[in-house]
Amino acid sequence: MITIDDAAFPAHVDVAVIGGGAAGLIAAIRATEAGAEALVIERDPLPRGSTALSAGLIPAAGTRFQKAAGLPDTPAIFAQDILRKAAGEPDPAAVALLTETIGPAIEWLADAHGLAFSVIDNFSYPGHSAMRMHGLPSRSGAELMDRLRAAAERAGVTIMTEAIAEILIMGADGRVRGVEIQRPDGGRERIGCGALILACNGYGGEPALVARHVPEMAGALYFGHAGNKGDALRWGAALGAGLRHLSGHQGHGSVAKPHGILITWATITEGGFQVNGSGRRFHNEAAGYSEAAAAVIAQPEGVAWQIFDGRIAAIGRQFDDFRSAIEQGAMVSAPDWEWLARRIGADAGFLAATCAEVEALKHDGAVDRFGRDWSGAPPLNAPYHAIRVQGALFHTQGGLTVDASARVTRPDGTPFPNLFAAGGAACGVSGSGASGYLSGNGLLTAVGYGFIAGRAAATA
Repeated sequence: MITIDDAAFPAHVDVAVIGGGAAGLIAAIRATEAGAEALVIERDPLPRGSTALSAGLIPAAGTRFQKAAGLPDTPAIFAQDILRKAAGEPDPAAVALLTETIGPAIEWLADAHGLAFSVIDNFSYPGHSAMRMHGLPSRSGAELMDRLRAAAERAGVTIMTEAIAEILIMGADGRVRGVEIQRPDGGRERIGCGALILACNGYGGEPALVARHVPEMAGALYFGHAGNKGDALRWGAALGAGLRHLSGHQGHGSVAKPHGILITWATITEGGFQVNGSGRRFHNEAAGYSEAAAAVIAQPEGVAWQIFDGRIAAIGRQFDDFRSAIEQGAMVSAPDWEWLARRIGADAGFLAATCAEVEALKHDGAVDRFGRDWSGAPPLNAPYHAIRVQGALFHTQGGLTVDASARVTRPDGTPFPNLFAAGGAACGVSGSGASGYLSGNGLLTAVGYGFIAGRAAATA
């Protein structure tokens, strides 16, 4: 809801941030470092957001972490990868801005706030021409959020929890003047601000909006934060802001069922594959985990089995989520294909034929009927492993259009003077569909636009 009101506020801050995920906390830290008083308004008792549900991996090019690992890369190459994956749909200027910003942002987090990043250098993600995923030791979004929250507290950021921002208060001059929040007990507060940053993600947690904009994911498991109800989109639409690529989204075809734990896509990129309940493959897994979501959902009972071996499992164990899935019994193992088929309930003949076909494709370095290129893929060796997975919607990628300062813009490109957007509230760089999502695009815009918006809002 939007209201026009020029009355005075009982409390006032320089920069208010709605949403305490990665985008919001980074923006608030940056604003504070620029000399502004920053307030984060967070609906939960503890800031977590969708970031905490992810692997916490941030793609960046040309960083000192890559150089130390002997991994050549540049922002320009990264930008080419993004545009190629999304078939040229994203704004090239936005892609260039983010790919040039994200490296310095990660190094700032490391140098100024002690986040111990390193590059994943033992497997590649689909669509990336270089190894550029940066993560913390546990390779978990929960650790990333814990470290960002601690950094925000040390920086002097005020984090107001259990507060739901419901109304944006505008002045007659067209500037944002403040917000009205609601507490769990029904109490309401008005807080004035010099600038406002929308960092409350997209609309993945609002089934009606998902059905309208991404009908193929209607009714699918939602693996993002339940509070992502599309507030930023509604406020922006009411103000006449530009909206773009609302059908863009990140899916994932690898969430352990019924455990609800994300299974790393390294189980695929390192030579694994997916089969349906009968033991047959059904798509090109190497295209990406985002588009795999719809492919898995389309299978009988909406599930598939991820097939891999011990070498791949060892790679997966660097992730907290993967270790947790194993501890909870998600992975089944067998000494041969026949026994594995019995364990997962597949047809032994079909699974054996599928596995033989895959190994022949690897041996020949051939491209299969789905378009997957198996050249260079290592063979699988017994014992074999499988995890039952389902497809899920992780977050939406469309949103408010923003300029180079992360200010929200109107359809004609003119900016709102003191309204900013970051993360899933802003239009991302994945285009209009699931297939345009390049691994890490979500945290790219969260960290990148948060880094930009915080400094710009401090002087708005």
